[in-house]
Amino acid sequence: MVIPFEEEYRKKFYALENEIFESNFWSEGKMIRTFEEKFGEYVKLGAKAVASGGAALTAILSYIDVKGKDVIVPDNTFWADAQAVHMAGGNVIFADCNKEDLCLSLEDLKNKVTPNTKAVIVVHIGGHIAFQIEEIAAYCKDKGIYLVEDCAHVHGAWWNGKTGGNYGFAGAYSFYATKTMPLGDGGMIVSKDSEFLKWVEEFRNYGKEVVDGKVYYRMQNGFNYRMSEFTAALGIVQMERLPRILEWKRELAEKYDQIFENHVKFPAGMESGYYKYIVFDTPLKQQTGQVFGPGDLGHRIANIDADLPNSIWVTEHHKCAPIYYGWEKAEKNVEELRQILL
Repeated sequence: MVIPFEEEYRKKFYALENEIFESNFWSEGKMIRTFEEKFGEYVKLGAKAVASGGAALTAILSYIDVKGKDVIVPDNTFWADAQAVHMAGGNVIFADCNKEDLCLSLEDLKNKVTPNTKAVIVVHIGGHIAFQIEEIAAYCKDKGIYLVEDCAHVHGAWWNGKTGGNYGFAGAYSFYATKTMPLGDGGMIVSKDSEFLKWVEEFRNYGKEVVDGKVYYRMQNGFNYRMSEFTAALGIVQMERLPRILEWKRELAEKYDQIFENHVKFPAGMESGYYKYIVFDTPLKQQTGQVFGPGDLGHRIANIDADLPNSIWVTEHHKCAPIYYGWEKAEKNVEELRQILL
């Protein structure tokens, strides 16, 4: 896999780096604020940058205060979700996914909710928005349960004017090196709740607030979850590049749709960011593995017996065709790609 970064954007990044050197603020400066503003405008929410997607999840769950409470987590997701619950003192309850979208099953979610359930994490798998997100959000609201969105894969996905983070209390984005919008690492917390976002500013900086030059420690569980100015500067540039990346991925996906019959099919009006292109029961000569494989399932990592048949089925029946930005064969026509892949 390659991570292309065009010369014109390298120059823009270098120019921002020079601004950082001249400002003498390598942390907590102009670049962070600018990146947060630009990302917030894009997702139509307030935004606060943190060190990683995992830090974003930990911050959200810490604010909700899940200590001793149950948090329902999809079995078919990255281990970061369960770890964030553990870090925040909560109990992980694994739930099944749907075969159609690989995302959290509303039916199994209802089976797992108890009076001790404080929060639900829904993960937008593979670059598209979870198909049942509206129903899940309505159910959580009715039950008084916090809905947290793991948006690590969902950059660039839209459905009826909304993207990840707009359905629940808050969303956690990741900018890890493999993501559609890579910064090497880093994360972003998005939310409509302004009080929570103000709290994040303190939580990510050891729980301290500076007022008139004096430092006040407002919380005991704050830690260093800051993003550096250099990472934020790259984020500003990547925001500018994102439309180009998405256009490239969608053009390739249109070709793939003519090749593969058994792929994830989106509801009317949904537009994916195509972090992955997922196909079922199709042998591939070239692939990028799986979104999550059999060894990634949460209940297996935790060594827990659980009845989660769809999650197991998904890991055994899907693969991903190459759709990472810069794949050298993407310019081939449909028939050429068919010969390469099948």
